[in-house]
Amino acid sequence: MELTDQNKKTIDSKTYSQLLEGWRFAPIGDEWFQGATGDYWTLRMHELRNQPDGQNIHVNAGKNIGW
Repeated sequence: MELTDQNKKTIDSKTYSQLLEGWRFAPIGDEWFQGATGDYWTLRMHELRNQPDGQNIHVNAGKNIGW
């Protein structure tokens, strides 16, 4: 999917938990995870995870949403 300003704004507004939940539970072939938008989703998750305490946020998000 093309990365529009609106798509970027939507991704930027999500917490790490929301991003991880979308990543884990989206149906196969979901357009949000394809093309430039998918690349930006991945980049945003990496940015948040690489912040101080990002690993703990990742672990807690995984525990909270399951799987």
